[in-house]
Formats: sequence, structure tokens, C-alpha cells
Amino acid sequence: MLSPRLHHFLDERHVPYTTLSHQRTITAQETADAAHVGSRNFAKTVMLKVDGSLMMMVMPAAYRVDLTRLSRAMGGSEVELAQEDEFKDIFADCEVGAMPPFGNLYGIPVYVDARLTGGAEIAFNAGSHTDVVRMPYAEFERLAEPRLLYLAHVM
Repeated sequence: MLSPRLHHFLDERHVPYTTLSHQRTITAQETADAAHVGSRNFAKTVMLKVDGSLMMMVMPAAYRVDLTRLSRAMGGSEVELAQEDEFKDIFADCEVGAMPPFGNLYGIPVYVDARLTGGAEIAFNAGSHTDVVRMPYAEFERLAEPRLLYLAHVM
């Protein structure tokens, strides 16, 4: 099921996108495989706390966030992974861990690993562990207005 908030947001802005249904998966790599989307074009959403405030990091499924590099990029801020109980209520229309990379729909700043910018398309969880949205990367960037960062490491 597509997040109702995301569905409305994309349709209201007449964004070209497709939805892909797949078997239930948990990890971003499993989802990329099940949806037949490359792990470098499948975007996973990682929730972080920066100096105690929530932020969303969007990166290729094949990579993991480097908290030390992120801290340096943010001027020495304290950066840590957020716990599910710290953000699950914010994404009430999504399954836990399947939120789309549009933190701006939920009042959360969005940062994107610049390695995602090289592809023509981006694919991501659509609010459930069984549905993916695929859309032009340029449209994602225009709508989510993320800050670009170079932070990830290959897993």
C-alpha cells in the first residue's frame, strides 16, 4: 500500500511515477532485489538524530552511513542512529521502517547521499514493506529539496 500522504503529494503535483509490488521484505537490499531495482538506485531511508533532533538520510541500498563523516560534515554535531520508537509515530501512515524519503512531508529535514544523484531514476519504499515507487530522480530532488552530502560507505 502506498502511503496516503505520499500518494496525494505526488498526484497533486502531477509527478510521473510507477508503483511496483513485491513480496514482503525488510532490508533495503532485499527490497531492491525483490523489486528488480539495482541496489545503487534503490534509496533507503535512515533516521538519525543530529544534536538530538531527527533528520532523514537517503542513500543507495548498497551503502551505509558513516556517522563520523556525517558529524564532520555537520560541523561536529553529535550524530547517532534514531531508535524506531523515536520516529514511528511521526510516520503513522507507514509501516515502521518503510517510510518514503520525503521527510519534508513529515516536518523532518532530508539529506541525500550525492551518489543517488547520478541516476535518471530513484526507487524507494512507498510506506509499506511490499510496495516501491520509481520516479525520475530530478523530480524527487525538486519535491524533497534535500541537502546533498557525500557520506556513505559500501557495505
